[in-house]
Amino acid sequence: MKTLFFLFGLALSLPLAAQVAATYELTLEGAHEIMAKAQAYAMAHNAPGAAIAIVDAGGSLILMERLNGTFPVAAEVSCGKARTGAIFRMPSENLEEAINSGRGALVTVGENMLRGGFPILYNGKVIGGIGVSGAASAGQDVEIARAGLSADFLTQ
Repeated sequence: MKTLFFLFGLALSLPLAAQVAATYELTLEGAHEIMAKAQAYAMAHNAPGAAIAIVDAGGSLILMERLNGTFPVAAEVSCGKARTGAIFRMPSENLEEAINSGRGALVTVGENMLRGGFPILYNGKVIGGIGVSGAASAGQDVEIARAGLSADFLTQ
């Protein structure tokens, strides 16, 4: 009889399990680890400056640092790139390429669609975004952001 009740209870709970999903949350400690990797790369590759922003999965700022010598507006731009990477769940350069290929309506979305923003993935789930602005070029912005994505806890 106990087995029958157990099976009945299990059968009732199965539809409920489909209503929620397990998620991961990027912590401040994790953001600091990502930041350290990005900053180390920028300094090792003589970036003339860089503003590095890290946001959560919803695009809210967790951490932002502007290296010495970086022009002030780079801070705002890096936050926009990080937010774009997180909420679109793809590199911001994909959106820049789409705009350059004729999808001009994308500029009306209101996000920053310049190269240098990426989603941060953990176990295949987006847990945040990283954005970099103010380095020597858009290409170096991308390199610095990718270096941040090499944080040990993300590559295990």
